[in-house]
This record gives sequence, C-alpha cells and structure tokens, in this order.
Amino acid sequence: MNNYVYTIGNKIYINLTNRCSNNCDFCIRKGRDGMENQRLWIDAEPDVQDILDQLPDNLDDYDEEIVFCGFGEPTYNLDTLDEVASYLHCIDKKTRINTNGQANLIHKQDVSDVIVTSCDVINISLNECNAKKYQAHCKSIYGEKAFDALLEFATLCLQKGGKVVFSVVDSIGYADIEACKKLAEKVGVPLRVRVKE
Repeated sequence: MNNYVYTIGNKIYINLTNRCSNNCDFCIRKGRDGMENQRLWIDAEPDVQDILDQLPDNLDDYDEEIVFCGFGEPTYNLDTLDEVASYLHCIDKKTRINTNGQANLIHKQDVSDVIVTSCDVINISLNECNAKKYQAHCKSIYGEKAFDALLEFATLCLQKGGKVVFSVVDSIGYADIEACKKLAEKVGVPLRVRVKE
C-alpha cells in the first residue's frame, strides 16, 4: 500500500509525491525508502480522496498542525495539496509545507497565491548562502537560478501575508550558516538550523 499519510509522534505528515527538482547531498532519501519504519516511496501520486481515506479517524489526538512533507517536493502535486489543505482548514487544522521553494519554476508561473492560501506556515529549505554553493549541494534541475527563484518565492509569499521560515542543515558548516542568517535577515525571514539526520 502507498503511504500517503504517515505519523511521527503526534504529528501527521502528508506524502504527495516522490518527484523532486533537487538531488541534495544530505537528502533523507539517500539509502532509505522511508522514515520511522514507514515506506514512503509511492507507485502513484495521490488524489484528494486517497489522502482523506488515509487520515486517522482520531485527528483530535494529534497535533493541530498537519505537514505537507514526504519523499518529494510537495508542490509538484499542487492541486491535491490545495484541496486537501482547504478540507483541513474546514476542520480547524493548521497546515505547514516543507518545500524547496522552486514551485514557480516547476509550474512555470507564480503559484505563491495557492501556497499562501493553503499553508499556514511555509518552511523553505534555504540550504546555502549563495547560488553556486546551493547548486553544489542541492543539484537542482534548474541550475543556479533555483536559488534566486526560492528567494523570490519567499519574498512573494511574504508580500501576500504568508508566514515564511527558512531552514538550513547544520552540515553546511558554521561560516555558511552565519552567512545564511545574514541573508535571511535581509529577506526578512527567520532561519531555523536543522540537525542532519
């Protein structure tokens, strides 16, 4: 069975796709097929009903925030994300997306309106302090322009009232983390440093 919904502790995650525009050095997918003994590689991307069918019956026993984060870049399956988020908001759940910020490149148009409406928190993986280093670590199919695109996406989401957070993995080193902090401050987005798993 495809795991479109999975839980870690008391938090629910939604796994929308295995597609990703990056091939990051530090990606959790390298050498693994899932997390917490849950296989997250999927044979087909879910539609809205697939997600709703797998949501736990006892939703109130879980954290109020449900996270779009699986084994790929969630914005590839944007229509499903949007509709599922709308349903979750109707039942008083908050939503967060963990994204690489390349949605506008992926869809060849500005989709920040959809993300801001769908997601109460937009966590963008900044991952490096400049385009050259980002591409060296993240290997985007869009090359170095992916970095500028994610900064632009963050700015657009901010301008539209979105709550945006940047994150970096601690494995990039102290100097680059400090440079990322300065960049995040310039953009006006708080930065969270993640410990590499």
